This record gives sequence, structure tokens and C-alpha cells, in this order.
Amino acid sequence: MTGTNLGLPAMPPRAPRGAGFLRGDEKFPDAAHHELANAQLRRNIGKATHTIRAKRLHVTGELPDWESLRDAGSAIKVDAMNRLPELLEQLEAAVTARGGVVHWAADANEANEIVTRLVRESGSDEVIKVKSMATQEIGLNEHLAEQGITAFETDLAELIVQLGHDKPSHILVPAIHRNRSEIREIFLREMTGVDPDLDDNPAHLAAASRKFLRHKFMTVPVAISGANFGIADTGTLGVVESEGNGRMCLTLPQTLITVMGIEKVLPTYADLEVFLQLLPRSSTGERMNPYTSMWTGVTDGDGPQAFHLVLLDNGRTATLADEIGREALKCIRCSACLNVCPVYERTGGHAYGSTYPGPIGAVLTPQLAGMDDAADPNSTLPFASSLCGACFDACPVKIDIPSLLVELRHQKVEKAGLGAEKVAMKAASVAMSSARRFTVAQKAAGLGRLMAGKKGKISTLPPPLNGWTAARDIPAPPKHTFRQWWDSDEGRAAMAAAREEGRA
Repeated sequence: MTGTNLGLPAMPPRAPRGAGFLRGDEKFPDAAHHELANAQLRRNIGKATHTIRAKRLHVTGELPDWESLRDAGSAIKVDAMNRLPELLEQLEAAVTARGGVVHWAADANEANEIVTRLVRESGSDEVIKVKSMATQEIGLNEHLAEQGITAFETDLAELIVQLGHDKPSHILVPAIHRNRSEIREIFLREMTGVDPDLDDNPAHLAAASRKFLRHKFMTVPVAISGANFGIADTGTLGVVESEGNGRMCLTLPQTLITVMGIEKVLPTYADLEVFLQLLPRSSTGERMNPYTSMWTGVTDGDGPQAFHLVLLDNGRTATLADEIGREALKCIRCSACLNVCPVYERTGGHAYGSTYPGPIGAVLTPQLAGMDDAADPNSTLPFASSLCGACFDACPVKIDIPSLLVELRHQKVEKAGLGAEKVAMKAASVAMSSARRFTVAQKAAGLGRLMAGKKGKISTLPPPLNGWTAARDIPAPPKHTFRQWWDSDEGRAAMAAAREEGRA
């Protein structure tokens, strides 16, 4: 057994932080520009997020102690992060005592290798999967495919994404960018045995997917899941879902492999009382999720007879070491922040190029995967926000996402080399540090009137300033600065008149 770098038994040499972390190659501004041109996507996402948002507001408004629940959830997660090494050791001991096997994975490569080895040991070349952000983060499906192992997503939205050769665009509803007509076309094109007369009625689409998956549920001997929560004192793992596919995957196969981010651990079983009220209301706008599945180790003759828990680091301990940034590890993946974010609503999840889109993705991805290189697409994600604060108000565990984004922006600027922005800020600092230099700078700015012309607006600036005018016009500088006006006859007359009226 090997441990994490949290004071547990030493791990082998680690790959770079967040190794294997899936994301796109485009920076957010470029990707967002492309997505904004997709009117259908904007309609799909706008309708879905507004519906979920309204439901969440309704069910959270029913609880007089909703804010107290948020405080409790936040406090439990803070306590768990403060005692993470201790709780992880406790979780490992409890799982092992109940017949499970715990594996420690420093990064995506190690996690993928562990899962692949376990699947091969089972003798199967197929696995069924419960929706899991952790396995998306490490690119498990792609890795298994390279090794000749086929993974079947059983969550309906994940299945739609998989069959459509697409990528998820939402934490909770991965196919939120697709409408029912598009889903029908995907099923007709990719799903074997589907009725060619299938229409786009949601019930009929769900029935087609159920028929497609039923055989896999009954015959595939290995399942792979994530975990919403891992309970340190009992070794219990928990998954909440809405379709029942998770229950099938967690009970029917002979081997169950769970990949869980180490930040998902909770101290006690009693803590679930808080989170099973917070999570469904914040995610789907339901008072209770339809299926809550919990399992503890192995029970003879009941459920999987081999259980493996893979504890995934992949940049989490590096995030934990950041006194400010570690707050993001409180996230319970409810997606409430996405559903209220004006930026996400207009660009969709694909623009973020990350496993985790939206406001929380703009925080988590740079921290887990790193943003040390200014050319790295991750470095632009902290700027993918208006800092309106709606995400903070919606977060069930009170993660102050706007403050974290500001901190990450600060870190990026501090690490950045000499660039146009830094030169401009340095020049402004020099000019404003002296009244004489500031006056000279003001007079020089007046030359901008020549560029504005008769329109009175500057619409185009040369590089590197063209990035500013690409999205906005700059008003022409005034004919006179305030100081010039103050010293003029007109300024003195205005001040004299103000004194007479008692305004000065």
C-alpha cells in the first residue's frame, strides 16, 4: 500500500500536478467566442438552467433553517480538510476491515493503471459505469479503450454524450446542451436495435436507452463508480442519483471499483444528515434524490463480492496546501453555481475546456491541473467570471468563489513575465507617482482625439492594445483636462457661481 503526500506512507515520485487532467487546447476567450455563435446551444442551456434555478429556489425556500444547513455543511467540510490525513487513514482502516481493498493514486496515470489492472484481473473486457466526475477528470474511459476495455456509461445524459462522441458540458446534466430532437438523432445513428420510428418524446427516448442498457446490467461483471461521500468512521461509500442505473451498477456486478477524490471524505455517518438535505435541493431542485445508495465493504452473498476503493489525489494535496485556494475542496459537485452564472449560461460548458465547467471549474481546474505557464489555457479560466457573486449565494457549502477567482487572478499576474499588461501598469504607476508626470500624461492622452476623428470614439488600437478595442469603443479624450478647466476663466466663473449659491 502506498499513501498520499499528506503525512501518510510515502508515495512513488509524483507526476506533475493534475497529470492526465482533461481539458481543451483553446483559451476561454477564444472558445467562448465560438460557442456564443451557437444560438441553439444558448437556447438549450438557458431553458434548462432557468428551470433548475426556479426549482432550487422553491425547495430551499421551504426550509426555515436553510442558512443554518449551509453553515453546518461548510463547517463539516472545513473540519474534514483540516483533518484530511487522519480521516483518510481512518477510512482506509474501516473499508479494509469490512473486506474492501484500498488503493492510493497520486495522479491520473496511476489511477488509470490501477483500475485497468483490476478489470483485467476480473477477466472481463467490458465495464459498466455510474456517472463520475473523478473518472472523467482522469480520462478513464479513453484509457480503458486504449487497453481494449469498453466502458458503458449507464447514466442517460452520460450515455447521450458517449454515443454522440461528445464531451459533457455540465457537472450534473452532462448533455444539457442537447435538445430532444438532437438526442433522437444520436440514438438512431449510434444505438443498436433501436426502433427506426423512434420519436423525440422523452419517455420514449428513456425507454430506448433502458432497453439498450438492460443486457449490460445483467451480464457485465465489473462496475466502476465515483462517490459523493466517503464516511471515515464506518468505511461507507455513498452515491446519489435520479435514474436507478447507479443502484443496478452498485448491486449486480461481481466486482465494484470506486474512484473517489480524497476531498470527498466526511468524518461521521451522522454528517450525511446535513448533506442529504443540501445536495438534492441544490442540484436538481428536489427535496430528496430518488436513489441514495450506500455500501460498506463486502457482504457474503449480497452485492459485489470484490470491492476496491481508489483514493485519488491528482493535485488535491497541492490545492490543500494553499490556505486560500483550499476552500474550493469543500465543493460537493451540486452544480448550483453553474445554473446561476451569467457567463456559463451564455457560453456553455465546452468553452471552459475542462472536466469541471462554470464558476467552480474556473477555480478548481487551475488549482488541480496548474496554471504555471502563461500560455496554458487554464490561466485564463479565473477571468471567466463577472464576479457578480451569484455563485456564492447559491453554493450550499458557502464557497466564496468570487474571492477565490480574484486570488487566482492575483497569482497569475504575480507569476506572469514581462508583458503588455505589466508594462502598461508600470507606466501608469510611474505617471501617477508625480503631479508633473501626471499632467504630461494627461496632455499626451489628448492626442487620442486625433484617432477618434469625427465619430468621437476610438474603435481600433494597434497591438497589443487591440485586445481592448476588439470588444469595446473608447470615448475620445475631452478637449481639456479637469486641471486645465479649473485654471481657465470658465472654471473660475463656475466656482464663483457655486459659492454664491452656497454649493461650494
